Amino acid sequence: MKETNTKIYLLSLGCAKNLVNSELMLGRLRAAGMEICDSPTGADAAIVNTCGFIDSAKSEAIEAILELAELKKQGQIRALIVTGCLTQRYQGEFLTELPEVDAALGTGSYDSIVEAVRGALAGKEHSAYFDPRENSLLTGERILLTPGYSAYLRIAEGCDNGCSFCVIPKIRGRFRSVPMEELEAEARRLAAAGTRELLIVAQDITRYGLDLYGKCSLAALLRRLERVEGLRWIRLHYLYPDEMDDELLEVIAASRKILHYFDIPIQHVNDRILKAMNRRGSGALIRERIARLRTLVPDAIIRTSLIVGFPGETEAEYRELYEFLEEYRLERVGVFCYSQEEGTAAAALPGQIPETVKERRRAEIYALQERIMDAFSQKQIGRTLEILCCGRDEEGCFGRSYMDSVDIDGTVYFTSETAQEGDFVSVCVDYAEGCDLYGRALSEV
Repeated sequence: MKETNTKIYLLSLGCAKNLVNSELMLGRLRAAGMEICDSPTGADAAIVNTCGFIDSAKSEAIEAILELAELKKQGQIRALIVTGCLTQRYQGEFLTELPEVDAALGTGSYDSIVEAVRGALAGKEHSAYFDPRENSLLTGERILLTPGYSAYLRIAEGCDNGCSFCVIPKIRGRFRSVPMEELEAEARRLAAAGTRELLIVAQDITRYGLDLYGKCSLAALLRRLERVEGLRWIRLHYLYPDEMDDELLEVIAASRKILHYFDIPIQHVNDRILKAMNRRGSGALIRERIARLRTLVPDAIIRTSLIVGFPGETEAEYRELYEFLEEYRLERVGVFCYSQEEGTAAAALPGQIPETVKERRRAEIYALQERIMDAFSQKQIGRTLEILCCGRDEEGCFGRSYMDSVDIDGTVYFTSETAQEGDFVSVCVDYAEGCDLYGRALSEV
């Protein structure tokens, strides 16, 4: 049965992997005949796809839910549905604590979104949909929430790593790879629809295929994706250093499309802290892999995330992390204070660090990284870079180079008479401020 004149608003919170779930749900809703709205104003039902990873994400989700609940109270929307990681994590008490919500769906129940919306609009209250996490949608029709020229390709769901600070395996289940043929078909559909940049995501893309093919198969997948006509850039997110072997690095180095952008979440380099985090590998392995990467891919841009203030982290162990960054000078770094999350092994560890100490350590590393990034940006002056134009305003155009991923890195601002959103433009860099570059278009291709 197809709906007519039913309007749906969806707010997607959290990571890119969650965004793909949102796009898949929107595809299901549109296939059922529902209309997708950009605003809750005028919508019949509102959906919040939540993140529940850390406290700040939980707070953001609760705030969004309560704002939409107020619109429901005012009669501006008729139904409120909440999905995703927060509902999965707190499924036992979610509807009790938030009675304003008509239906809650866990991470294994996205395929029930049409049923949930229909039920809520028909007056069914406090419905719960919590199928096994392994039932989660992996592929299907999507309505992109990114600009059409840039789209995510999620190659696996779930995680087997079991980091002691992380709840994701409990929320999303075991690691499950999508078969290569399905990923290649999806990439071809996206390219045919105008996607030029494909952003490869999973919780750990270097383990892709281990469950399906008995070995890590990211290199084989990338060879197939590189042959997809229409794609110009392939960007990789969440490579783990222990699985970054020479085969994978050589495939990337030789590729015409795979960007020399390496998102490697190392978190720490001290061996005792890495062991307490239940991370694979050691500080020596991290250093060796980065050195090898620099040798095989000299223009590599390395992005990482670091955690300071993990339980029991001594000043000497923190200094080792600081000095590592000072020596290896990674181009893109996010640094976070450890968040004590209920239900994780690390939450029960002794030696929880005071917030003032965590924040001081974070601020010190952030200041160091600003200096590293400023020096790196100054070296880009005079270079000609290929830029993906992401828009234009009255002051000119803005976009991203191979060094910059969506929302997390720098922006390139440039002058051009003709560049439009989605175009690739050769830009000469004239000056830099922080991680942002400024220049002028030389040609548009």
